[in-house]
Amino acid sequence: MRSIRGTRRTRAGLSLAATLPLLAGALALAAPAAQADTGRATLSGTKPLWATGTADKGATANGNQVDARVYLAGRDAKGLAAYAKAVSDPSSASYGKYLSAKEAQARFGATKAQISEVTAWLKSAGLTVTGTSTHYISVSGDVAAAEKAFGTQLHNYTKGKHTYRAPSGAASVPASLDGAVLTVTGLDSAPHKADHQDELPPPDAVFRNAGPFSSYYGSNTAKSLPSVDGKKIPYAVKGYTGKQLRAAYGAGKATGKGVRVAITDAYASPTIAQDAEKYAAKHGDAAYGDGQLNQILPKTYTKTEECGAAGWYGEETLDVEAVHAVAPKANITYVGASSCYDDDLLDSLGKIVDKHLADIVSNSWGDIEANQTPQLAAAYDQVFQLGAIEGIGFYFSSGDNGDNVASTGTKQVDTPANSAWVTAVGGTSLNVGKGDTYQWETGWGTDKANLSADGKSWTDFPGAYTSGAGGGTSRTVPQPFYQKGVVPNALARANGGRNRVVPDISAIADPNTGFLVGQTQTLPDGSLGYDEYRIGGTSLAAPVIAGVQALAQQERGGRAIGFANPAIYDRYGSKAYHDVTDHPVKGDLAVARVDFANGFDASEGLLTSVRSLGKDASLKAVRGYDDVTGVGSPAPGYVSSYSRR
Repeated sequence: MRSIRGTRRTRAGLSLAATLPLLAGALALAAPAAQADTGRATLSGTKPLWATGTADKGATANGNQVDARVYLAGRDAKGLAAYAKAVSDPSSASYGKYLSAKEAQARFGATKAQISEVTAWLKSAGLTVTGTSTHYISVSGDVAAAEKAFGTQLHNYTKGKHTYRAPSGAASVPASLDGAVLTVTGLDSAPHKADHQDELPPPDAVFRNAGPFSSYYGSNTAKSLPSVDGKKIPYAVKGYTGKQLRAAYGAGKATGKGVRVAITDAYASPTIAQDAEKYAAKHGDAAYGDGQLNQILPKTYTKTEECGAAGWYGEETLDVEAVHAVAPKANITYVGASSCYDDDLLDSLGKIVDKHLADIVSNSWGDIEANQTPQLAAAYDQVFQLGAIEGIGFYFSSGDNGDNVASTGTKQVDTPANSAWVTAVGGTSLNVGKGDTYQWETGWGTDKANLSADGKSWTDFPGAYTSGAGGGTSRTVPQPFYQKGVVPNALARANGGRNRVVPDISAIADPNTGFLVGQTQTLPDGSLGYDEYRIGGTSLAAPVIAGVQALAQQERGGRAIGFANPAIYDRYGSKAYHDVTDHPVKGDLAVARVDFANGFDASEGLLTSVRSLGKDASLKAVRGYDDVTGVGSPAPGYVSSYSRR
């Protein structure tokens, strides 16, 4: 998974059979503007928590450049949230009564008068308007103009080893604009944003799995390797294919025909069309029909080196091939962002909502909750709520670092997956047996131990924690209505209040029981060529669930499911789900892995290790709802349950 950092996101749930950068998501709502005594309305949350008195290094020079976005609140922010809830709640009389994109804009979008008034105010302060959309007005200018416009001083603050610009107090707007402005972003400069425009780089270096492999779980036992818990263990699967995943999650005869699925990531793979076609042909997936796979891309790309643009190619490839493998007749639209920064990713989400490009949106990127800001959370949630009233559901990877303690030192969830308005998708380790039969799942959490030098034992078994499904309790987002009565109080109150817990639902994510993908890569001799490898992470789980939702929507006669969480929790405790636990069978579960030391061939040797299943940091998959797998994974009854509602 790629994550976003403050204003930058990374791939949220992409985990190879080797190590890749990880990311995940979480959101928090900004407090509504409160009128101040000075004739201005404050925008709560616009001063970063790290901008403290002890970190203050003095005023920022007036001549420095500021690029900001002023997000518009629209006509009725409270009414938007209320309507989004009503149309998504199966118990509501308004359930499923969605608005068109034009109707949504007319009812809840900013008025021409509001846009004109906000624009005039920004210009009067000396800022230059660089862009206007239905969601925001972007501006640029010097520090003095920004300070005049937003009623706060900009200072330099130390943050870690760096120094960044930030407001010394909360930003504000004229009282006459109270209710018109949602928030402002860009007043702080952490991290630094590059301004140059770049071309996309070539694909990353090739990655390959070494083998031996199992063709299905347990088909090839590692007889010559040490036992685990008194038993010989299987080699990791080569990578499950669509046929196996469709069987595991109860696709039946549904194909997703006529359902529109969108995918957002940063940048775009230059070879996605031929890679997807070749992969489908090799693994028995249906061929793509005319117009079934489309891309909507920005005119220019930025920050390609900073964001590791080539690394995002595999993210798009995984998302497209996984959705198609599960829902082979669904229409797929990839909407690429010009960078991995929030503003650009928000633009991609906004395109989908403004033109209603799809009913289901898969997103495999995010960041830790500590890096989220209230103003960005508010901007994201506005887009998610607008999508909900149109019948659009957003699915986000929950992350690949478990409780995030190992990676950040603090127990926390990811964002945007923590938003109350998205479906957070957790991860499992999956056993698909002979004949494509579902056997069991565990919560995804991996400990790794290497083979000893003499080959007779596993060194320090079970070894060190490497990765696992993101989950836990938000510190910033209150508990949404649909989790009440399902999520245990011990989880909801883990941080003192009663808050949002993630994930909501789960699917295959463990790279040791992962999915096989095919992608054009840079080969050792420098040439480009198609190759295949096993992959996992909640970046896999999210598009798998998006594909399952496409099947379910087809079963509804094509009627949009929309924001799915109320319906997902409404089915809790039924035969619609596999109740996933860490110990589905007696004894420890593990697989053996043999990897190329250099990632692509045996010239520099092989590395043999054991990977334990169901050991996700401090998180536990137990009976009922848990913060590793949510309500569970889709069982054969899940897709079919939508045909009756």
